[in-house]
Amino acid sequence: MGGDPLRRAVDTLEEIRRRRLSLGVSLGEMARAVGRSDATLSRIERGQIRPSYELVQRILSYLESREGLATPSLTARDVMRPAPTVVDAGASIAEAARLMERGGFSQLPVLEGNRVSGAVSEAAVLRALAEDGARRRKVGDVQEAAYPQVDPGFPADLLTVVLTRYPAVLVLERGRLIGIVTKTDLIRGLRGTPLRRPPSGREPADRFRTS
Repeated sequence: MGGDPLRRAVDTLEEIRRRRLSLGVSLGEMARAVGRSDATLSRIERGQIRPSYELVQRILSYLESREGLATPSLTARDVMRPAPTVVDAGASIAEAARLMERGGFSQLPVLEGNRVSGAVSEAAVLRALAEDGARRRKVGDVQEAAYPQVDPGFPADLLTVVLTRYPAVLVLERGRLIGIVTKTDLIRGLRGTPLRRPPSGREPADRFRTS
């Protein structure tokens, strides 16, 4: 461990004040939790007195416990990409290819009506386009098994295991597809980086476009 011990101590005190204020915890509330007076903690935060190592650890443990309450576990709804691009089972292979190219997708969920019936990948589309009669073939003819499906409240950290085996996870609410989670979405969500949401009020012009 390098660095100036005094500088580290000052940084720790600044961190305590910053974290306390971000949680909306009053000085009195924290003082009661760690068994010290308001005046003592105020002087500690201002750097007027140096707290013991044991007191600093008690304060940090208290703040960590409050942060755990303030930031509940992420769910699939928190990390999903809403209104995913889908393709109808009755659409042509060429239409699926255009959707993938336009959106930069490597796979798409396939719907029959409002029901998820499967998925179509770049590999499946390429194979179909290379065969005779590709113009007459439909997505439903080459679709693969549907991706795993979870409800919006499914714990996001458990999606890690699922996404090591599948390219995507679908989020369904009452049987209706409301979102999709890929590895990129999950990484972004777990790192705390918000997804780019579409402008509110925009509706898809047809089922082959995202909102």
